[in-house]
Amino acid sequence: MLKHITIQNYALIKHLELEPSPSLNVITGETGAGKSIMLGAIGLLMGNRADTKVLWDEEQKCIIEGSFAIKEYKLKSVFKAEDLDYDETTVIRREISPGGKSRAFINDTPVTLEVMKRIGNLLMDIHSQHETLQLGQQSFQLRLIDAYAANQTLREQYATDWQAYVKARKDFETLSAEADTLRQEADYVRFQLDELNQAHLEEGEQETLESEVKVMDHTSEIKSSFNQMLDAVTLSDFAARGKLGEARAALSSVSSYSPAYAALLQRLESVLIELDDIMSEIESEEEKIEFDPQRAEFAKERLSTIYKLLKKHKADDLKALLIIQEALSQKDTLTSNLDESLERAKQDFEAALKVVTATAKKLSDSRAKVFTPLCKQLTALLQELGIPNATLQIDIQPAELSAQGADRIDILFSANKGVAPRPLAQVASGGEFSRLMFSIKYVMAEKTAMPTLILDEIDTGISGEVAMKLGTLMKTMATRHQLIAISHLPQIAAKGDAHYFVYKDNTSSKTISAIKALSAEDRVQEIAKMIGGAKPSKVALENAQELLGK
Repeated sequence: MLKHITIQNYALIKHLELEPSPSLNVITGETGAGKSIMLGAIGLLMGNRADTKVLWDEEQKCIIEGSFAIKEYKLKSVFKAEDLDYDETTVIRREISPGGKSRAFINDTPVTLEVMKRIGNLLMDIHSQHETLQLGQQSFQLRLIDAYAANQTLREQYATDWQAYVKARKDFETLSAEADTLRQEADYVRFQLDELNQAHLEEGEQETLESEVKVMDHTSEIKSSFNQMLDAVTLSDFAARGKLGEARAALSSVSSYSPAYAALLQRLESVLIELDDIMSEIESEEEKIEFDPQRAEFAKERLSTIYKLLKKHKADDLKALLIIQEALSQKDTLTSNLDESLERAKQDFEAALKVVTATAKKLSDSRAKVFTPLCKQLTALLQELGIPNATLQIDIQPAELSAQGADRIDILFSANKGVAPRPLAQVASGGEFSRLMFSIKYVMAEKTAMPTLILDEIDTGISGEVAMKLGTLMKTMATRHQLIAISHLPQIAAKGDAHYFVYKDNTSSKTISAIKALSAEDRVQEIAKMIGGAKPSKVALENAQELLGK
């Protein structure tokens, strides 16, 4: 449900805010006053493209923002799939900068227009006379039938079984396609793996050996440097350690005179402790250094083996080589058990196919049961809406398994007596189509939570009693779902729980479109004008009051 919408700096709209009723909202106004502009702005929240021509003020950015209550829509999984934060009050925002850059946000997270379109179309449904494409789509017709049959649980089960089947099929097909190649490569894989296994590689070994070889290649230089350090710090007559000890004694004699001196003495003592520790470690390291020809030869040969293997397998380091070894091991295991793996994958695939086929059969049976009552209800609605000879039937044909089941559905329609029903997109005229589409959505609204339905002058071409019936159906539908109807008929306008009037404001230097919520008195005047023109007569005012039930 749309709770609040803000339109700023769009076309003729400088700033507009609307908090629609949760039920039936009617928007009226003169032609060109801006009703279609509002639809264009809402379209931006549904991922439609725009350019800088939409800016009312070319120096300012355009902002369209809608706040939606989505608790009933069961969209947590959709938000999770898109890596979006889910909130029961979701905010969608679109910005168009003067430079033409477009940005889209859902709950303050930047998203692509494709993501905005996917989410936006789940929250709003703009129904107009030009919606023929959706009506003819297989997915839409199946959604209608599944909604009428209350197949939500069954569809969820089928989706789970379908995904399991697709994975099992892919695993089997991939393994089957790779089988011959795996068999051909088996001996070479085994040879490479044996060579690596015999090398007994260990992670970190290369770095350790390289360090060890460096030390052995420079044994004399290292021992000489260590001895120089020991002599300079501790062994010679003028060793630094002795001089620092004298300095410590001198500072100690005056440390009691000031806390600052005591602190300096403490720091010097710390230096002496650290120096003694360093020299102890240097002495220990110096004693360890001893050139071992056999160890040096072993380390160099070992490194040579590692370098050859790195080059052969085009690995950057030993860690990468160990990863290659593990991959070869897995491939060798797979090859060794290839027949068993193929048979197991085939069994998993056939079992998944059996399960998904059974669920598809349940889905098909459930759908078939509602064809007659669905056609009967739609026909009755169409007759109420002024198509007395309407005929509907549903044709079902078996189809290959897909994400939607195993059915090919065609809803066939005829508006005229003696004319055989044909597929929807081929036969409905503009006015007939609008009433048919409204009837379909009316039926769907009885069965499932629907997005905010925006009806764009679907009352074109009707009047009188049919208009009254359409208004009554809208009113009934709006008890379950939020409707926003842009209308030019007084019969429709009178049914609204909230009535908004769109008008042009020419009081400033630049025309703007504005909208206002009409009070009860204002509604009488506006509906009277829709009946009798700009200066409604007393009869028109009385008719308006009658339509409003006053």
